Amino acid sequence: NSDGFPVYFEQAPTIMVRDPLAEFLGAAEHGLMTYRYVDAVRLAGHSCPTVAGAYLMVCRGLKALYGDDVPERGGIEVRMRDGRDEGTTGVVASVATLLTGAAAEQGFGGIGMNRRFARRDLLAFNGNRFARRDLLAFNGNIDGTLALRRRDTGATAEIDYHAQRVPFAPQMAEVMPKAVSGTASDEELRLFKELWQERTRAILVDHADDDGLIEIRLK
Repeated sequence: NSDGFPVYFEQAPTIMVRDPLAEFLGAAEHGLMTYRYVDAVRLAGHSCPTVAGAYLMVCRGLKALYGDDVPERGGIEVRMRDGRDEGTTGVVASVATLLTGAAAEQGFGGIGMNRRFARRDLLAFNGNRFARRDLLAFNGNIDGTLALRRRDTGATAEIDYHAQRVPFAPQMAEVMPKAVSGTASDEELRLFKELWQERTRAILVDHADDDGLIEIRLK
């Protein structure tokens, strides 16, 4: 397409969320924002089965929790099963933060007056309105790869991603080692890129609604 991204990015599912903070600050009308797969790619800096799986897990998890209602960004807690430095956990968590607003200790602390400087008539003002800090946790005691919890109702979705359901084409076993080691020819490198993106396309487009790929358990 005109931005240089693969065409299938535009075919991947999208999700609309409502962010009360964006509405409060006038950043988006009614706080409504639509996220697309390309937003996750820009965040991660690449497109791969992990980024695609993380994007689908959160999109489908939010759909399961909210049904026909618009999910509230900032109204969701995220728990990751593994530690932040284990495997691809950090990548998945960053995509979850993008779509839900939930952040760890570095997240937005909220809007409100600092009590040291507040006027007497503002001392009771809630100083952490719209806070996103500590809504994302690692090493969670959960069965799924990640869990999404609505803060208003407590409803929870534990989600697993079975990437092996959509394997690479057999040719990848030959070209990937060469591509990674820097010994691939131009033709082999071109094939590597095509096979890499074809698997990601299949995950996001052909298997977007595949319950065997994205497994959701509501609690």
